[in-house]
Amino acid sequence: MEQFEPVVVAFCCHYCAYTAADMAGSKRLAYPANVNIVRVPCSGKVDAIHLMKAFEKGADGVYVAGCLEGDCHFKNGNTQVARRVAYVKRLLDEIGIGGKRLEMFYMSAGMGERFARIATEMTEKIRDLGPNPVKSALNKKKGKAVA
Repeated sequence: MEQFEPVVVAFCCHYCAYTAADMAGSKRLAYPANVNIVRVPCSGKVDAIHLMKAFEKGADGVYVAGCLEGDCHFKNGNTQVARRVAYVKRLLDEIGIGGKRLEMFYMSAGMGERFARIATEMTEKIRDLGPNPVKSALNKKKGKAVA
């Protein structure tokens, strides 16, 4: 049986988290290739529906990475999305997907090492949790084998 490789979606703000990811690449810091980065103008633009759709479309784990607390380029986008993430975590627990599959992180543009570490830790965490139950149910419905 092959080892489960999770699909992780990272919503990254343009000014800090995405730049940190770019810095990680520039420094040739290794992080898992299964982390799919979605660049957003501000982490505050990530709504609950975006988080839920990521899981519906098959993500095994999702995280939002925004500017450091108090340093949001759009004043308070990162604090707004932190409340949304907390809400969606509770919702994921209620519907059986599991709130542990969703996280919020803060970083500055110069934190390439932190970005790489978070991407690696999140992938390992999701690998331990196993596949997204929604993806497994959809695969069974379509008649595909489930890893």
